[in-house]
Amino acid sequence: MVRDLRYMQIAADLRRLIADGEIPPGRLLPSEFDLAREHHASRATIRRALAQLKDDGIVDSRQGFGWYVVAMPLRQSLRDLTTIERQIRAAGREPSREIVHFEFTPTPSALTEVLTTESVLEITRIDRIDGQPFATATVWVRSDYAQGLSPRTLEHRALSEQLGVELAGAIERITAIGAGRRDAERLRVPKGAPLLRVERTTWDTDGRRILRSEALYNPLLTELVAELPPAAHDNEPGVRLIRQPTGA
Repeated sequence: MVRDLRYMQIAADLRRLIADGEIPPGRLLPSEFDLAREHHASRATIRRALAQLKDDGIVDSRQGFGWYVVAMPLRQSLRDLTTIERQIRAAGREPSREIVHFEFTPTPSALTEVLTTESVLEITRIDRIDGQPFATATVWVRSDYAQGLSPRTLEHRALSEQLGVELAGAIERITAIGAGRRDAERLRVPKGAPLLRVERTTWDTDGRRILRSEALYNPLLTELVAELPPAAHDNEPGVRLIRQPTGA
């Protein structure tokens, strides 16, 4: 009976912390080992407490992350050339971004054929919702389109609103990647945790490719949504298999 009361008490303590906002939606819980040490309980008791919260739809677990507080995911439409911030504000929440790198630099060799320019503005930012990071992105903009930009203006207005050109289209590649040390720190996730990687090349109305971006999303907080025209419902949308090496 005492053991039953103990796991229920721990579940109630965690439920209170979550309800009070001390552990916000999408935030990782301490590990089972740390929770057991903090509450002077066995890991079996901690698992029973977490299982109860999971049954109540309050927490869940995912490979590579551990236990986390369930959140209503942000939905990023893959057909929208602007940022996710408009959708965040429509949900009554507050978006923000921090510019952590801003530099005019020679075009990286991997992008010379894509952007066909000798120099680019390289920008790295962290995107947050209600102060919690959900994505980090690096953008390379042709330098002839980037004059007049500054870290301050980019923290308060979306890049797409400051380029002075009309965006006409983009192509995206979506893959999975393990969080490296720096990205794990920026997104507050464990190193090696699976992230959604979206690589986008955007062009203007003249068909000129003006920027390349690479965004990493925390899948506990975001989901990517593709809207397909009716005629395409029987087709796989842009799926390309990765060729395995011979003998793999």
